[in-house]
Amino acid sequence: MRRSKAAGESMFEGFGISCMSDEAVDRIHDATLEVLKFTGIKVYSDDALDIYHGGGCTVDKSSSTVYFPAHVVEDCIRSAPPSFVLGARDPKHDFVMGGKRVGFCNFSCGVQVADLEDGSIRDSTKKDTEDVSKLVDYLDQYDILDCPVVPRDVNQAIFPLHNYEAMISNTTKHCSTAPFNFRLAELIIEMASAVAGGKENLRRKPIISADVCPQSPLSLARETCETIISYARHEIPVNVLSMALAGGTSPVTLAGTLVTHNAEVLAGICLSQLTKRGTPNIYGSSTTMMEMRRGTATVGCPEMAMLGACVASMAKSYRIPSFLAGS
Repeated sequence: MRRSKAAGESMFEGFGISCMSDEAVDRIHDATLEVLKFTGIKVYSDDALDIYHGGGCTVDKSSSTVYFPAHVVEDCIRSAPPSFVLGARDPKHDFVMGGKRVGFCNFSCGVQVADLEDGSIRDSTKKDTEDVSKLVDYLDQYDILDCPVVPRDVNQAIFPLHNYEAMISNTTKHCSTAPFNFRLAELIIEMASAVAGGKENLRRKPIISADVCPQSPLSLARETCETIISYARHEIPVNVLSMALAGGTSPVTLAGTLVTHNAEVLAGICLSQLTKRGTPNIYGSSTTMMEMRRGTATVGCPEMAMLGACVASMAKSYRIPSFLAGS
């Protein structure tokens, strides 16, 4: 069992940044509840719309919009567990998520790589997934394996299956997956169940989790919803990770972007909890700012660090483990 060090405990162990007062957290949360109730979230999945409606949300199917009463959102936040274990094939690599514990994983879902032999930039392959999986397995600094690249040399309709096969065959650590429909999600769950020794063992100690991304501004695609629903039904952790771009798909101000981000993530967490209460959720972020001259996402800029610190503060206030990209 891996229990990593904590950031910013009162005993001064580790290092932490406090970027938001309690009052600021409350203001962002209150603004988020207003957006969820009066603006709503576009949801492009009939199954998800039915689940939201059954959970107490107002659903307008003609516009595919879900409006969230505050009490539904608050209840879903409370039902998400504050800590849980990301299981691994080797129990010594089981990783505890929760509190102020800090862990690390590799970059996720790259579509090109720099070839180690000649330095050329080329499309990523299944062998790259295998190689990165072996590297992450070897390096103790990495706690889990996130799906490293999109293998461009396999059938793109089923590449998540190829990815998981390459990952689980080459690491003993927890694997984060990225299916994009019901069928692929269920097939990956079947594969993981075979490795774990059955679905009950997988439920008790999930050796997989899922990364899903809302589409900014304020929408959940069918692919996102289907993965959330499928994994939640099996009580497998889901990381709801917004990629809002300040000045592009969200307001140019950091506060406005944080409200947009928060609304998108909480909408995904609500879907997970309304599907199966108590499903482990991770509050994720790859939110940053748009580089205005080229229209691209900037990773590693000061604004991304500021947003990440604020996101961590919001997740901490909700007592939901967080995941931050961009380091």
